[in-house]
Amino acid sequence: MTNQVSLNTNELKDFLTHIITNNRHLQENGKGMVSTEVIGESGIGKTSTVLQLADEMGVNFVKLNLAQIEELGDLVGFPIRQFQMAKNIAKEGEPANWNKKWIDEHVIEDARGKGYQATGKSQMSYCPPEWISDKTGGGILLLDDWNRADVRFIQAVMELVDRQEYISWKLPKDWHIILTANPDNGDYLVQSIDSAQRTRFISANLKFDAETWAMWAEASNIDGRCINFLLMNPELVTQETNARSITTFFNAISSFDSFEANLPLIQMIGEGSVGPEFSTMFTQFIHNKLDKLVTPKVMLTHDSDEHVVNALKSTIGIDQNYRADIASVLCTRLANYALVYAEDNSVTDKIIKRIVMLSTEEIFANDLKYYAIREILNGNKQKFQKLMMNPEVVKMVTK
Repeated sequence: MTNQVSLNTNELKDFLTHIITNNRHLQENGKGMVSTEVIGESGIGKTSTVLQLADEMGVNFVKLNLAQIEELGDLVGFPIRQFQMAKNIAKEGEPANWNKKWIDEHVIEDARGKGYQATGKSQMSYCPPEWISDKTGGGILLLDDWNRADVRFIQAVMELVDRQEYISWKLPKDWHIILTANPDNGDYLVQSIDSAQRTRFISANLKFDAETWAMWAEASNIDGRCINFLLMNPELVTQETNARSITTFFNAISSFDSFEANLPLIQMIGEGSVGPEFSTMFTQFIHNKLDKLVTPKVMLTHDSDEHVVNALKSTIGIDQNYRADIASVLCTRLANYALVYAEDNSVTDKIIKRIVMLSTEEIFANDLKYYAIREILNGNKQKFQKLMMNPEVVKMVTK
């Protein structure tokens, strides 16, 4: 049985950040570094998560899709013939002191010009691959879809993972290997990796998490109506209808001001991207007017408290008509939007008062209010610290 831990994208970035930080410690102490494998369904965000991590850490990023590379040399460099050459570096009158070097065949004449002579010995070596030749500083080497590659590539990857080098060249200092793979569950055409190979790295399973995706979608300006839909129907994310195809569908319809007026075209686009079941559910979502929920921008920035309260109560309902599912979606959207808004804008006293009002009025259930406040404070405590000046908010988050 394979040892794995299941993580969402945020947890995976934290996990990989620790591995990289720890690798630096190991390298400074002359120890071998640890490589990691991220396993997940197609389109779940394995590659994009590692790319985001590289951007956040400010390191180089190289991605090699091993399932698409045909020449092994594109991964490990191409063979080159080397000749041993020697130069007498002894001072005049001293015994000969030969400095010997292995010189690539294409620079032999340069070596001769510097006084080196051939010893008659030669060998075959490997020159560093092109993808690493011009890189300075640390980086992440992402070997994408590595278990879908030819067995020759898998063997070469094992060499890199095991020793951070390949025959005659080494990875530069502070370079970290991350592998991505599809599950070996019979649904993908992959190479089975035996236990001896798996003990050379740590594996983590990337899982889809609707709330984590919703935060990413908010920051990526995905259509808010579509975010609402997926938050209400996370079970629709499957191997066939994955996060990538869903995002493609959402982007393809985002220019429609009115979904209701374009239902036939939306259904057609949906069936060509996410399939009939997803498309039918989305159409029903529109029929039920759920694409017209109060937006988080209105909740956070509208001038009138009364307007916001009335709009929320008419949307969520009260007492026996209370829609917990809609309330949960709107609280999640509010918290996410507040954090995205705060990245590029000042959090004014008016916005603080609006959040306090929404977290103290009898609109949302207490658990949802607590969730929203906790997410906002955990996400950017510095900009939202004035929330803690309200006694009711303090009581809510400290109980």
